[in-house]
Amino acid sequence: MGKRTTPPPSDGGADHIEPVDLKKALEERYLAYALSTIMHRALPDLRDGLKPVHRRIVHAMRLARLEPGQRFSKCAAIVGDVMGKFHPHGDQSIYDALVRLAQPFAMRYPLVDGQGNFGNVDGDNAAAMRYTEARMTQAASEILEGITEDAVDFRPTYNEEDEEPAVLPGAFPNLLANGSSGIAVGMATSIPPHNAAELCEAAVHLIDNPAATTADLMRFVEGPDFPTGGIVVDDRASILDAYETGRGSFRVRAKWEQEDQGRGTWVAVVTEIPYGVQKSRLIEKIAELILARKLPLVEDVNDESAEDIRLVITPKSRAVDPALMMESLFKLSELETRFPLNMNVLSRGKVPGVLSLAEILRQWLEHRREVLMRRSRHRLAEIDRRLEILGGYLIAYLNIDEVIRIIREEDEPKPVMMARWGLTDLQAEAILNMRLRALRKLEEFEIRKEHDGLSEEKAGIEALLASEKKQWATVRWQVGEIGRKYGRDTELGRRRTVFAEAPEHDIGDIHQAMVEKEPVTVVVSEKGWLRAMKGHMADFSTLAFKEGDALKLAFHAQTTDKILFFTTGGKFYTIGADRLPGGRGHGEPIRIMVDMENDQAIVTAFAHDPSRKLLLVSHEGNGFVVPEAEVVANTRKGKQVMNVRAPDEAKLCMPMPADADHLAIVGENRKLLVFRFAGEGAKDADRIPEMPRGKGVRLQKYKDGGVSDAKPFALTAGLTWTDSADRTFVKPAAELAEWIGARASAGRMVPKGFPRTGKFG
Repeated sequence: MGKRTTPPPSDGGADHIEPVDLKKALEERYLAYALSTIMHRALPDLRDGLKPVHRRIVHAMRLARLEPGQRFSKCAAIVGDVMGKFHPHGDQSIYDALVRLAQPFAMRYPLVDGQGNFGNVDGDNAAAMRYTEARMTQAASEILEGITEDAVDFRPTYNEEDEEPAVLPGAFPNLLANGSSGIAVGMATSIPPHNAAELCEAAVHLIDNPAATTADLMRFVEGPDFPTGGIVVDDRASILDAYETGRGSFRVRAKWEQEDQGRGTWVAVVTEIPYGVQKSRLIEKIAELILARKLPLVEDVNDESAEDIRLVITPKSRAVDPALMMESLFKLSELETRFPLNMNVLSRGKVPGVLSLAEILRQWLEHRREVLMRRSRHRLAEIDRRLEILGGYLIAYLNIDEVIRIIREEDEPKPVMMARWGLTDLQAEAILNMRLRALRKLEEFEIRKEHDGLSEEKAGIEALLASEKKQWATVRWQVGEIGRKYGRDTELGRRRTVFAEAPEHDIGDIHQAMVEKEPVTVVVSEKGWLRAMKGHMADFSTLAFKEGDALKLAFHAQTTDKILFFTTGGKFYTIGADRLPGGRGHGEPIRIMVDMENDQAIVTAFAHDPSRKLLLVSHEGNGFVVPEAEVVANTRKGKQVMNVRAPDEAKLCMPMPADADHLAIVGENRKLLVFRFAGEGAKDADRIPEMPRGKGVRLQKYKDGGVSDAKPFALTAGLTWTDSADRTFVKPAAELAEWIGARASAGRMVPKGFPRTGKFG
């Protein structure tokens, strides 16, 4: 028979199955996972600026005695120690973290001194861990300073076979100096690197002025200091707001200069790129933009980098504006990036929170004070122990012969000496463990000299522990020393990132710079289909349209122009000429490109000229003048300029000549009115208002119907019109007296020879 595989029934026959609330169980497990991710993986500790994996790497390197200036060790050995003793995760993840700590383009102050291939700014990976070697840098040593002196708490490792520090002493302001980034569950952190000397100066100021605000500290901390340099182009107000709230972003641009090539030619040379941008990917992206003809001002880009970055950008011609060319590159490529700021860190190693610059520095200083006090207590205990031993040595010196006799003759000399001279266990043990060659050092003078020195040091430490003022003075001195060690006059400490204001360029100029300028003919059909034919066409009779459709209007433009469309609803829509469909086929309906109402139609279209003014007229004869720069729409929804209410609708839109002083307007009833609206002699009641939006004023009165056409003109030049045979007629000022009247009057029948269409042509 086979073995029994089910458990025997319990007393009473129950299965002991406990019901579990699935929702509650899932919540508990998710919360445990979230807390584990937040506390032990993603967020850095404010006090030492390290995540657990980085802290364990540095600690393991200390145990392996990989001090700065000492021997290197294989990274594989370091990774093995970290994984086996402290960090039970994949070796590749540990090695990736180690590599980042050694990369000078990733860390402002590297914590690992790497030997071998540790990757580069192009994005190439480091060599395998079996080929690379590493040791600590001076910055890492300063973060560890005092760890053997009870400066921090230790906790059991994951398998409880060893201990690891819960946090490092952190003499170096690592959190802000090197920055940090990470994504936890429901939260993230992103802290840019800063200049250590500036941070120390700000910390010293905070010690001297505990109530100092972030604005006060910004006098010392100018902003981020990226290892790759670059230029921050944000204004000071936005930077201050970011540091006060702990959230924001920084616009970082590449640093470039114009290099003369002789004979009037030049190239733009990029010497610093934004932090976190892969150089090879950046060049690849720019090359793609050039091939896609999205950078018409750029001819080519070449990488001439060696030790330093040198990207050479060649313009299309020497006539290209360098600043405008670079603006187009900043807009489309990663030569300009935004680095996010989210100072979400573990406060006191336990509570995640978004803190301001002042609060981060304040808590770091409190940690440094706590470390100072713990080290002082540890040193005080060592002094007390040594003083106790010295007291035993002094008794041994005064009774040296007797001590030797007892050691030689007694089976258990320790209790005998303790009973004879009242020695403590520690004193007796120290005397018994003393080497014979040390006997000559047991001179009363030397013992008393060391005893006095230690007693003096003890008194100083006790005074320090008793005075908060002295504690802060000591912390201030320590922070000042770090600041001097990484001062601006040192190669590592000099500021790399500078601050500047971004040059102001017209949006239109930048847009134009990103489009290759080519002549086109814009064609608009009666049913609102749009297309742009290459070149400037002279003959429109060859144009084909869909069945039932025909040509409404066509005009010449450039691909860099903005095309304005005016509709019967009084709205203006703006479409770039480069965005219009090509000449193959019949084009596309305008409603695909803009959000135009179905009951509206196109009145007219033209290339935008911001220097002009437009006359808008409704069917009922209302009108006003609007600057053309005011009608440009920035969205698909368009811009409402003329207010009309059904059954009225917008009817006319025409440019207003600069020298025009009279308006000729004709109705569907073939009545013509001419009135002076500008210049000397114009009545206030006859003037046409200029405004960005509105209904306007009545231009002509109608009993039935509405406006047919209008034409602003200079009276001295006379009124002109064109008939169906393309003949031009001129009506001089002397012959117009019959039709000149007041604005909003009915007018008189048109003169003999006026076109039957009711249009001026």
